Amino acid sequence: MPIKVEDVMVKNVITIETKATVKEAVELMNKHEIGCLIAMENGKPVGIATERDMLNRVLLEAKNPVKTKVGEIMSKPLVVGKPQMEIEEAVKFMFEKNIKKLPIMENGKPLGLVTLTDLARSRKIIKILKELPTEKTPKRMTKVVDYFNRIIAVSH
Repeated sequence: MPIKVEDVMVKNVITIETKATVKEAVELMNKHEIGCLIAMENGKPVGIATERDMLNRVLLEAKNPVKTKVGEIMSKPLVVGKPQMEIEEAVKFMFEKNIKKLPIMENGKPLGLVTLTDLARSRKIIKILKELPTEKTPKRMTKVVDYFNRIIAVSH
């Protein structure tokens, strides 16, 4: 039986308004011990604010986190998946879109979030990774893919 994204996704999605400050976002991420927030505007998800966004668009650009708004630094447009996606499809989609975190939506509402690490916990990812062209691995996914390729090599 194929494994679906809804079987491995984190269901407690934490959101933040785009008008909130980056400092508020960091406080919320620390409180919940998470690496990203879904950015909302007028009740609709419009982007994702990740640790990487904060490093690249706040810290590296020396912006003030008390004045900078989440809407200014979030990744957009929001790339989303559906709960019934098979994990193989989700991994390929994430590679294609060069993302490591995939919000799962249904009827315009966030239901969950799946990361490449969540998908990697499934034994089936080993088969999926074997089939993906490693020379095309997006740079930001290299560490995760290399790690699981080492596991594949050791297990054989």
